[in-house]
Amino acid sequence: MMKTHDKKLAELATTNYDQFELRNTSFTDEYFNDKRQLLGKGCNTEEKIQTTVCTCGHSNQLRSRNHRGIDVIPNDRILNQMNAINDIIANLDPIIGYAEEPLVSLTEACAPLVTIIDNLSIYVQQALNETGKSPADRLTVDESAAIRLYTFEWEDGHCSLYAALNRTLKTDARHNLRPYFKYLKLFLTALAKLSCVPPLVLWRGVTKDLSVQFPPGTSVIWWSFTSCTTSLPVLQNNMYLGDDGKRTLFSVEAINGRDIRAHSHFVNEDEVLLLPGTQMIVQSQFSPAPDLHIIHLKQIVPEEILLEPPFPGACLYPKTRYSWYRKKRFVVPICSLTILLITAIILGSVLGTRSSKSTCNRPFEASKKYSVGSNPSYVALGHFRNDREIDIAVTNREVNSVTVLFGDGHGTFKYPWLYDVGRGPLSVLSYDFNSDKNMDLVITNQYSNTIGIMLGNGDGYFRPMQNYDVGQHPTYTIAADFNNDTTLDLAVVNSGDNNVNVLLGNADGTFRRSSNYTVGLSPTSIVSADFNGDAYFDLAVTNSNDDSISVLLGNGNGSFRDQLKYSVSSGPYSIVAADFDNDHRIDLAVANQGDDTVSVLLGIGDGAFHSPRNYSVGRMPQSIIAVDIDNDRKVDLAVVSYADATLSILRGNGDGTFETRKAYTVGKFPYCVIAADFNKDKIMDFAAALYTDKMITILPGLGNGTFANRLNYTVGRYPASLTSADFNNDNQLDLAVVNYRDDTVSILFGNADGTFQIRTSYAVGNYPASIISVDVNNDAQLDLVVTQQRNNSISTMLGNGNGTFQTPKFYTVGNQPRSIISADFNRDNQIDIAVTDYGGSTISVLLNDKNGTFKNAISYTVGNGPWSLASSDFNNDNVLDIVVTNHFLLTISILFGKGDGTFHASIEYNVGRYLATVISADFNHDSNMDLAIANQWDNMVSILHGRGNGTFELARNYVVGRSPDSMIAADFNNDQKTDLAIINFDDKTLSMLLGDANGIFSFESIYPTGNGPSSLKSADLNNDNKLDLLVTNFYDGDLSVLLNICD
Repeated sequence: MMKTHDKKLAELATTNYDQFELRNTSFTDEYFNDKRQLLGKGCNTEEKIQTTVCTCGHSNQLRSRNHRGIDVIPNDRILNQMNAINDIIANLDPIIGYAEEPLVSLTEACAPLVTIIDNLSIYVQQALNETGKSPADRLTVDESAAIRLYTFEWEDGHCSLYAALNRTLKTDARHNLRPYFKYLKLFLTALAKLSCVPPLVLWRGVTKDLSVQFPPGTSVIWWSFTSCTTSLPVLQNNMYLGDDGKRTLFSVEAINGRDIRAHSHFVNEDEVLLLPGTQMIVQSQFSPAPDLHIIHLKQIVPEEILLEPPFPGACLYPKTRYSWYRKKRFVVPICSLTILLITAIILGSVLGTRSSKSTCNRPFEASKKYSVGSNPSYVALGHFRNDREIDIAVTNREVNSVTVLFGDGHGTFKYPWLYDVGRGPLSVLSYDFNSDKNMDLVITNQYSNTIGIMLGNGDGYFRPMQNYDVGQHPTYTIAADFNNDTTLDLAVVNSGDNNVNVLLGNADGTFRRSSNYTVGLSPTSIVSADFNGDAYFDLAVTNSNDDSISVLLGNGNGSFRDQLKYSVSSGPYSIVAADFDNDHRIDLAVANQGDDTVSVLLGIGDGAFHSPRNYSVGRMPQSIIAVDIDNDRKVDLAVVSYADATLSILRGNGDGTFETRKAYTVGKFPYCVIAADFNKDKIMDFAAALYTDKMITILPGLGNGTFANRLNYTVGRYPASLTSADFNNDNQLDLAVVNYRDDTVSILFGNADGTFQIRTSYAVGNYPASIISVDVNNDAQLDLVVTQQRNNSISTMLGNGNGTFQTPKFYTVGNQPRSIISADFNRDNQIDIAVTDYGGSTISVLLNDKNGTFKNAISYTVGNGPWSLASSDFNNDNVLDIVVTNHFLLTISILFGKGDGTFHASIEYNVGRYLATVISADFNHDSNMDLAIANQWDNMVSILHGRGNGTFELARNYVVGRSPDSMIAADFNNDQKTDLAIINFDDKTLSMLLGDANGIFSFESIYPTGNGPSSLKSADLNNDNKLDLLVTNFYDGDLSVLLNICD
């Protein structure tokens, strides 16, 4: 007999449901039994594989959080959810029946849960109060509020809705789920209306070892709503996975996640929800570090319905399957240096062809980034156009393509060109295989188990790829003449077969299969050189799973002897060969991911090697090259480390030993590094592929860089905003910084050389978010004005002229004031104030009362979530206007001034998603004010050129870092043109866009900042007539100073 739930599944395909209208309802007075102020407390969910217990305790209070900007505080709700792994062995029925419930208001949907979840009424009301009248994604107010309610934490040790609901979903019999049916109907209706995020890799983790429960090939069903993140660094927070102890990290290839950020209480948390009944297959697992296990899961569309759609036609899965998703697998790739580059380095260092120069003590300026395809994994160099300029080829692993960028000889690259290749291209190298003096490409296609040859035409373009079958999961290919016939051959390392394939080359650029040679477990990288001095090429291979390298000595006829194995450190991953001790014998250096070291094995000359000597580098070293960095004729080592975004430089001493590393920040998840002189200044430059950023980054050798290394100064907890001015009348610029979690303002007094003295602090209101310095009382002394988010106010602190300030005076404004500006809006020669009320849909304008005090605030309606504002005359009527970015409506609002301190109703323009900071300047020198707007979702800056009549041209967009926020327009390189400096909260970077006379901006330059850059200011700090930059680092509790060193 058919089971009950099977009958129900059969009915789903034939029954037509009517969409129910929302019906108003209200809770009784008895239901509203708790009127206390809403504050969040944590509910810590302790998970085991077979049992689930919810024990609640205290945590941080619930507050609006935006981890990209000013109103940010730590919150571990999402981390708590991600630290809960579903029961993979539970025998649970599909989730059905709830869809038959009528679609009602959130109040009525939660009524059956009042006896189950404590104090639910208050949180329901709070969710409705926080939801605007026109929610994003065309959701109703109740639908958006249902999502927001799910994101709340409960106070006083009570379990929150999400904890109770998920516990019931994954551990209880389905009849216990019935009280949640009305809420599930509303909640899942809202989620179904959200677009599926594009297929991507999501991350989730727990602080325990779950590797035994997830063997490869296992089918897994996660029955609860599952919170994931797209930002891997979030999981490295000490509140969560941290850096030590037992940890399991899940890499989930998801196809139907829902991004709920626009409807979350924590409005900018990087949270993607997977729906109940998410089915996945365990693809693989590996352990890159002690006690750290990474498990790769791939989501599939279940053959049977596991979650009933909430209404007819609801799309729980994307209608179109993406071909690149079906091809994708998550395996951390490898890369190493080409034999051509190795040979050039060896010759350059040993024979001394490079000109002698003094040792450079600071070899790099900040990096420049270039967009390529998705998940770039490897970079190759070559003269693809047969000119004198170096070009670049990059494999894009997730979209099965290779991007070619053409160099201009000045260290920059342009005209990216895309070629389709095999599945999972992991590495690319350039050689001339058919002796036509044109550079060709060889690509290792990991998922199609092939290598591909693309013959070059000499004009920068390549012919269609010719594929050759090799072993399972090839990871890397090298070329050399193994049989002494003057034609290049190939050696391919196959990690799935634990062997090396040798393909002998023909003169026309084709290849024939030769032999296979067994090596160690999971070989990852290979290098070729003459290790025993017999003039034949030999091979060395890293074996990542048995902590060894294999050496195969060549016979000179294309065949090789059996392997000789040498022990190295844990997890050898990448290998390079060069002469490190100048004894004319080839040595080896191996990057070890297991213990974050480089092992150096000096060659004896007969094919054998001495015991390794280890050197510490960054976390998870991914790629290693040998090169003379500082022109001292000694071979140095350069290593990029995937887990800490660094390039480590180990300078060689010429005797086989190396100095302690120097680390340089290059960008997130670097996978490969190469070296060349891109700008022809006879100084070695570097290029690295950044896997998740879809970019390569160029690090030029030190020439005429723009900014020096940053200097950091400790202030209070979570510095959110700063301003610079001369507070003590000593003709030196000082700093004032608001500290969000300390409720203080820190004052740092400036010195003539651009450095600062120890701070003094002043108490202000709750959660100060932004600060400006102006003279509000016309006494020729600078005062401070601060926004306080918690008590919905601004405060003024009148300055005494000696660096001290008077007690704050408070003024009430709207809900959660965020950004603040000052201007004379009513033309009475007094400073007025305008503030964005981020928690609502208004701005507040406070007119000066001519004695240093302000009149009551006047509110003006704008869009939902006003974030930033700026003032200028946009319609050339000699009256100041205001422009506001609306974070949740994807628009800006323009309020034209009347000249008396009041403003006309706002006019909206569509610009981008999750708009942050807006600034105004005349970028194209036409005497009309233009706008620059940071789009946090799209990681872009939009430039809108003004027409002078209050309207603007269509936006021109520029890609910057992740989650751009604060911006400054100024001339940073002294060319009399306006440039843009932008801080990128999620990237821990600062982007510099250099402008031209027409308001067009160049490629960005990237500079590292601290953790969570939250505010940006510019000033000439050291009196050298050049603008410097100051950045507050929210999570580090300090600020960074970047001194301008432009000529």
